[in-house]
Amino acid sequence: MSRCIVVIPARLEASRLPGKPLADIHGKPMIVHVWERAMAAEVGRVVVATDSVEIAQAVRNAGGEAQMTRTDHQSGSDRAFEAISRVDPEQEAEFIINLQGDLPTLEPQLVRHCLQPFDEADVAITTLAAEIKDAEERILPNVVKVVGSDVGTPGPGILRALYFTRATAPANDGPLYHHIGIYGYRRSALERFVSLPPSPLEKREKLEQLRALEHGMRIDVALVDTVPLGVDTPADLERAREMLDPTS
Repeated sequence: MSRCIVVIPARLEASRLPGKPLADIHGKPMIVHVWERAMAAEVGRVVVATDSVEIAQAVRNAGGEAQMTRTDHQSGSDRAFEAISRVDPEQEAEFIINLQGDLPTLEPQLVRHCLQPFDEADVAITTLAAEIKDAEERILPNVVKVVGSDVGTPGPGILRALYFTRATAPANDGPLYHHIGIYGYRRSALERFVSLPPSPLEKREKLEQLRALEHGMRIDVALVDTVPLGVDTPADLERAREMLDPTS
């Protein structure tokens, strides 16, 4: 899996936490914490894709690689694809991992887990999920659930995604899985994905990954034991600071 590039899309505009990627966490911008976690995964080159000079400079000051992109992208996937096209024009990288820039507490092994399902040649996209243990999370619409099956997957701990939803699903007894928004793509799959128009269920659920399923692209899900903290609000940021406090 050495032919892999991790791309971290990042932009300054965020409605609930403006300037989020540059938020200070114990002397480092949040985007630098994420870059460090991605580097620690040791799966390949790591590139921050951004339309912000400030973000690019923060990453470069830390010794990282940043690629400037257009300002008009509608999604992180679009920004990631532009960055990949610029930094790897010879298409040497076969696998692309799209890593969110608001996961400063990410455990590096989660990045590696995202590559596991690619052992199956028919898998176009990979992602992660963890079993929901908190009863409240089963009904929260901001906790996205993946409905999947292990029928036809290459081994234990991997599901084939059938649907993603904000609803409580599937019904009746059995585990529910919290989707973790980290994606792996075969390069050809990412190119196809960003060329597709938004799909009906994607717009209804407001979940971009449904576009791939609606167009017949196979997504396999590696099951993991932990859900990284996504920083979306000031309260999330304070929690991240507590979790990463070097004195605790």
